[in-house]
Amino acid sequence: MEVKTSLLDNMIGVGDMVLLEPLTEDSFIENLRNRFDHNEIYTYIGSVVISINPYRSLPIFTPDKVEEYRNRNFYELSPHIYALADEAYRSLRDQDKDQCILITGESGAGKTEASKLVMSYVAAVCGKGQEVNKVKEQLLQSNPVLEAFGNAKTVRNDNSSRFGKYMDIEFDFKGDPLGGVISNYLLEKSRVVKQPRGERNFHVFYQLLSGASEDTLKKLKLERDFSKYNYLSLDSANVNGLDDASNFRTVRNAMQIVGFMEDEVQSVLELVAAVLKLGNIEFKPESRCNGFDESRVKDKNDLKEMCELLGIEQSVLERAFSYRTVEAKMEKVSTTLNVAQAYYARDALAKNLYSRLFSWLVARINESIKAQTKSRHKVMGVLDIYGFEIFEDNSFEQFIINYCNEKLQQIFIELTLREEQEEYIREGIEWTNIEYFNNAIICDLIENNQNGILAMLDEECLRPGTVTDDTFLDKLNTVCAEHQHFESRLSKNSKFLTDHSLPHSCFRIQHYAGKVLYRVEGFVDKNNDLLYRDLSQAMYKANHSLIKQLFPEGNPTKVNLKRPLTAGFQFKASVGTLMRNLQTKNPNYIRCIKPNDKKAAHIFTESLVCHQVRYLGLMENVRVRRAGYAFRQMYEPCLERYKMLCKQTWPHWRGPAREGVEVLMADLQVPAEEFAYGRSKIFIRNPRTLFFLEERRRQCLEDLATLIQKIYRGWKCRTQFLLLKKSQVVVAAWYRRYAQQKKYQKIKSATTVVQSFTRGWKARKILRELKYQKRCKEAVTTIAAYWHGTQARMELRRRKQEARNKHAVTIIWAYWQGTKARRELKRLKEEARRKHAVAVIWAYWLGLKVRREYRKFFRANAGRKIYDFTIQRIMQKYFLGLKSAMSAMSPINKNWPARPYLFLDQTHTELRRIFHLWRCKKYRSQFTEEKKAVYEEKLEASELFKDKKALYPSSVSQPFIGDYVEIRKNPKYQKLNSAVEEKVLLADVVNKINRANGKGAARIFLLTKSSFVLADQKTGQVKASVPLPDLTSVSVSTQNDGFFALRLKEGSASAAKGDFLLSSEHLIEIITKLYRVGATDREQLSIDISDEFLVQFKQDKVCVKFLQGGPKNGNSVSCKRKNNRLLEVLVPSTA
Repeated sequence: MEVKTSLLDNMIGVGDMVLLEPLTEDSFIENLRNRFDHNEIYTYIGSVVISINPYRSLPIFTPDKVEEYRNRNFYELSPHIYALADEAYRSLRDQDKDQCILITGESGAGKTEASKLVMSYVAAVCGKGQEVNKVKEQLLQSNPVLEAFGNAKTVRNDNSSRFGKYMDIEFDFKGDPLGGVISNYLLEKSRVVKQPRGERNFHVFYQLLSGASEDTLKKLKLERDFSKYNYLSLDSANVNGLDDASNFRTVRNAMQIVGFMEDEVQSVLELVAAVLKLGNIEFKPESRCNGFDESRVKDKNDLKEMCELLGIEQSVLERAFSYRTVEAKMEKVSTTLNVAQAYYARDALAKNLYSRLFSWLVARINESIKAQTKSRHKVMGVLDIYGFEIFEDNSFEQFIINYCNEKLQQIFIELTLREEQEEYIREGIEWTNIEYFNNAIICDLIENNQNGILAMLDEECLRPGTVTDDTFLDKLNTVCAEHQHFESRLSKNSKFLTDHSLPHSCFRIQHYAGKVLYRVEGFVDKNNDLLYRDLSQAMYKANHSLIKQLFPEGNPTKVNLKRPLTAGFQFKASVGTLMRNLQTKNPNYIRCIKPNDKKAAHIFTESLVCHQVRYLGLMENVRVRRAGYAFRQMYEPCLERYKMLCKQTWPHWRGPAREGVEVLMADLQVPAEEFAYGRSKIFIRNPRTLFFLEERRRQCLEDLATLIQKIYRGWKCRTQFLLLKKSQVVVAAWYRRYAQQKKYQKIKSATTVVQSFTRGWKARKILRELKYQKRCKEAVTTIAAYWHGTQARMELRRRKQEARNKHAVTIIWAYWQGTKARRELKRLKEEARRKHAVAVIWAYWLGLKVRREYRKFFRANAGRKIYDFTIQRIMQKYFLGLKSAMSAMSPINKNWPARPYLFLDQTHTELRRIFHLWRCKKYRSQFTEEKKAVYEEKLEASELFKDKKALYPSSVSQPFIGDYVEIRKNPKYQKLNSAVEEKVLLADVVNKINRANGKGAARIFLLTKSSFVLADQKTGQVKASVPLPDLTSVSVSTQNDGFFALRLKEGSASAAKGDFLLSSEHLIEIITKLYRVGATDREQLSIDISDEFLVQFKQDKVCVKFLQGGPKNGNSVSCKRKNNRLLEVLVPSTA
């Protein structure tokens, strides 16, 4: 039987605060400190997880930990965030319940890391597969992108989320992720233009300047020096532990994985650069003749560079910074802006530009990660949102953040109580009403549509006349004066005489987490969040593709005179939508706590933790949970854990688990009012009862351990004795066997010795007889051998004498023959000398005659004539040799005889050139007209594709046939043949690529002098007929594939359904013929050779990207859709 651990085993402090005894704020904080000091950063409050930021890496997030908590009961192991994530995921997968995980806490408490851990755990335990892994990777890689654009360094946190994020992860019926949807709330856009001391702007600005290449910065007109930009704070530009350059590369890679196109990434970077340039624009005052002040741009260089980045006319944007146009019905009034108003307009444009860019990024990520199927999905929501904020100076941002936390606290209490009540009803336990503080009155004070603070703020912003923050405060004092949770200098709850902490321009609200003092300065402006219409219209006039999407209100044809919605109204609507969404899901809570303000490990500041415990309402949560029964457990694990406390249930209980628990509790004499029996669980009212059971269990385990040790030792001793006894018997048996063997060996050895002596005596006797016989035979043999040796030596001497006589005769005869031969040789030599002397004398005589004759005729120019004769003779010999060594008549034969003399170098080269031209002419004279046309097409193909397309070398040896389907002869295509009136130059079967799935459909491609036609291969029905003037360009890759895109002219009738993406085995021939036919009657057809090009499919542009690498289906080329905007073509690499 498997023995499982429990939350109560080896517990440091109390793992579940519901069991804390006694329950006070001091004991609560001390328990958290005790667990934190022992690296236990997670603690439960029932099903709520408290997470304390350790500010260091702990070995509790490994793959082994994931497997340890996988498919385990929530209370089965020690507290961990993985236990909550597993409980939520299994409830979603097995019980078909939509889940939401609410992560709250102040900045630096670890909310973002907690959301990452939840997502990584779900990604690790859900299914596997290529598509599933792709979805998981996209969901996880959306985090770096949003962190770069939405996080910043603050005094409390180096990676603080400056926006609220809610992600709905969608799963199929198996529990595999299909996609997700992200919602963002209240980006802190004021940080773009101003940061508090010791804090930074958003990460992306520093990452771009640190990590981008020099070429990228040059294109964006930026420099690496942070001090060049007014919007970037310098005192905290570099942060320890943050590598901005590396993070920039991570963000670029994450954007590519999520599905951003390269041009979209470039557009985003251009907008970020434009925001930096916008901060450098400064203004100077100018006085007009009418007495009004107006502003002018000081240095127009930054303005010019920004306009070049966004494609805006400089004069248009400059005027928008200097003038403001107000429209009322049919009238327009233009007023000048002073320097302060110009700076306000500049900062408002920067904040709106960055805020809208961030919203566009979220929408673009949603487009990539959304589920593709339309069926019903299971949903798990993860909410990572700012916690309750109480600063020294609290403004409009803190007000609406705290309003959101009031709503979250309200839904937390409601859902917790509802969960408790549902469990009691489900288990048949009598429900007792729980008293708790209901913060609905505070929510109503803020969000009431008639006299709520937000409603009055909107009313004050919209009313005519002079509107200031003081008039808004006066209105609050009038309407909310008697509200028990509102205080100001003039309200009845302020206790003005004794409370001197309330300034005149402030009001105080008693939140559930405590009193917060708000300064009204800036409330009206921040709620208005105005962007002058002139700036919106200037942005809409930009040529930048993304700017027009971000400023749709700037379209002059859609002028809306209505005032835009206020920031407070929009946030209130977003919070309402979020609350309705959360109420439809089963909630899971993670409460994050920051242990100290130094962002250091091993430091636990009690006052800071106590403050967070109060405003997170953790004590209230424990009291709500303990108001009924503090502990509950299923009957089976309860009986398994405590069965040793009763003799009737130990060691095995044969009946139902509930009956066993009833017998157990009766035997232990636990008072009946301390517990109750539900349908599947036992409920224990007081933690003391549970600790009593645990103490009895500990004592019983010690007794059982002693009993087990006693039984084990007895068994071990008995086993040892039996082993010794058995060993003694075995040893005695082996010894007796050994003694008998030794005795037998001794007798056997003596017998062998006697036998050997007897046999030796007999053998020696026979040996002596044999030796005697042998000596007799050897004596006879020796005598015979001596006799035969004497006879042989005598015969040898006789034969040697005869041989010596014969040799002497031979030598004498040889000497005689040599003497005769030498005499004859001497005679012949003398005769040859006489004949040679006669020949030499005769030659001298003839030479003398010739010289005498020569001197008679050639005495004057003899040298020149000899030279001419010699040269003539050499040339004659050269030409005759050239004729005999002439190379073959093939034009491609490069062989040529070597040059025999240096002075013939030029002649030799010119003769080689003339001969090559002559044999080329002879070769061309053999061509027919058809063959000439084919070679001209081959030459055209070489100019288009040689060294540009990897497919070209394999097409050189293939002839251009043209009609590959025999359209004139095939009766199947008779109807298609009759539909085409002109002569068909090319007919081939191609594959038309489907955008939806990347698969091909067979089509017949026909090319005539005026158009090309695509027809169905099976029926011959014409699917499309496009005139060649409508064809603007053809796009192919550089790889060894047959894919090509026919780009059609925008606005033509043929381009209604978009461009054509085709593939063919005869790509080189098709594009060459298209190029030749198109060049005859119009401008040259453009051939684009690139591994990445865009294809227009109806209204959308899709990027076709070619990648090297062998696909799974062998050596064939495969096309696959990656997302709505990307088709990947995998081309096998050539060896």
